[in-house]
Amino acid sequence: MHMRRTGAVLSIAALAAGLTACGGGSSKTYSSVVDKVKDGGTIVVGTKWDQPSLGLKVGNGPEGFDVDVAKAVLKEVNGGKDPQIEWKESASSNREPFLQNGTVDIIFATYSITEERKGKVTFGGPYVVAHQDVMIRKDDTAITTPQDLKGKKICKAAGSNSYKRITDPPPDGKLDIDATTVDAANYSECVQKLNGSNLDAVTTDDLILAGFAKQAGGNFKVLGQAFTDEKYGVGLKKGDTKTCEAVNTAVKKLWDNGTMKQLLDKWFGGIEGLKLSDAAPPAEGCS
Repeated sequence: MHMRRTGAVLSIAALAAGLTACGGGSSKTYSSVVDKVKDGGTIVVGTKWDQPSLGLKVGNGPEGFDVDVAKAVLKEVNGGKDPQIEWKESASSNREPFLQNGTVDIIFATYSITEERKGKVTFGGPYVVAHQDVMIRKDDTAITTPQDLKGKKICKAAGSNSYKRITDPPPDGKLDIDATTVDAANYSECVQKLNGSNLDAVTTDDLILAGFAKQAGGNFKVLGQAFTDEKYGVGLKKGDTKTCEAVNTAVKKLWDNGTMKQLLDKWFGGIEGLKLSDAAPPAEGCS
C-alpha cells in the first residue's frame, strides 16, 4: 500500500512538472499548448534552421515551408489571430529532449511520425507526406537507383533514422544494403561532405533533398525514386492530446481551403522529379 501511495505522489509530481514545462519558461503554467495560445502566451516553436525551403535561418529567424505551416496552423488554433511566436532551432538530435524539458512548446521540423517516437511524443497531423530518396553529385553516373548504394558512402545525420532505410532490413529498415555510413551533425553538414566528395550520396526525405538541390544551383541531382512514406507530424509533449486535436482540425482546414497546396508550390514548385502531395494525409489520431 505504501508503494502505491508513493507511485501516485510521483505521478502527480511528474504531471505538475510537465505542466510547468509547457509554460515555455514563463511563471504561468498551462495544461496544454492550445490553452497557452488562446491566453496570448508566446509559443516557442521548434524548427530546423539549416534546411533550405523547409527551415533555414535568414536574419533573425527561420523561413521555409515548415515555418509557414507553423504560422498557419497556430493562427487557426488561435481563432484566426496571429499568435506570439518565438522560434527555436531544433535539430533532429534534440527534438524529443526539447519537448520533454519544455525548451519548446511545439515542433514543426520535418518530424516523421514513427511508432518508436510515438512512445515519447504526441503527434498532430501529419500535415504532409514526404518520401525518402537519394541525392548525388550531378556528374555521378554510377548511382542511378537506391540499390546502387551498395559499397558506397552515405551520410548518417545525428538524430535521423534515414540511413537505416538503406542499411537495415525490415521492419526498421527497408533496403538492407551494405553501405558505409559517414557521421555528420546535421543534413547541412551532409551536403557539405557530398560537395567535397567525402560522400557518394545523401539519402533522406525528398523535400529536404529538393531544398538543398535548389540552393546548390545545379550541383546535385535527386534520383526521383522514392521508396518510403515519411509522414511529417507536429511534435507535442507526450499527453497533450487537446492541442493535438486542435492541430488536426487546423491542418484539415488548411488543406480544404488550399493553403497547404499554395505553400508546397511556393517552396518546392518546379523542382524536377519531385512529386508534391495534392491531398490531405489522414490524421494519425492523438495519443
